[in-house]
Amino acid sequence: MRKIRKIKRDKKGIDTILAALLMVVIVVVAAVMVYAWATGLLSALLVQNPVPKESMSLESPAFISATNLTLSLRNTGSVAISLTSYYVKDSSGNQYARLTWATDTGPKGSAVNPPIGSIAPNGLGIASTPIGTGGAGQCGSSCSLSGSTFTFQSGFSYTVTVVTSRNNQFTFTVTR
Repeated sequence: MRKIRKIKRDKKGIDTILAALLMVVIVVVAAVMVYAWATGLLSALLVQNPVPKESMSLESPAFISATNLTLSLRNTGSVAISLTSYYVKDSSGNQYARLTWATDTGPKGSAVNPPIGSIAPNGLGIASTPIGTGGAGQCGSSCSLSGSTFTFQSGFSYTVTVVTSRNNQFTFTVTR
C-alpha cells in the first residue's frame, strides 16, 4: 500500500518534467519555423502556382517610309500577347499616340493598320506602327499628336512604346 501511495505522490514530479519537455519542444519547433521563414526556405518548400508572364523583345525594326515603322516582335514570355496601343516619340519629345489600335477600322469596316493580333509564346509578330494624321501609310484620325509633327529621318532615334491588353508596356529605341 505504501508503494502505491508513493507512486501517486511522484506523479506530480513526472507532470512537471513532461510539461518542461513539451515547452522545450514547442520552443524548438517555433525557432525552426522562424528560421525557415527568415531565410526564405519556407517559401521554397511551399507549392507555388506559376504566374503567367508577358515578355517581349524587338528582333528588328524596318522603316517602310517616312511615316511607317514595322517592328518584328518576339514573345519571350509564357502567355500570348495582344497589342492594344502604341506611342512613338522623337528625340525632341514630340509624340504620336494610337490608343485604339486594337479596334481601329477604316472605310466599310476594313482594318486600318491593325495590330498583329495575338503573339503566341516564343512566336514572332510583325507590327505596323505608322505615324502622322494624313493619308495613306499614316494612322489617320486615330492618332493623337503631342508637340510638333515629325517624320522618321535618317540618323535620328525614336522611342516606341507598345502596350498590351494586360496593360504591360514594352519600350524600344530604334534608329533610322
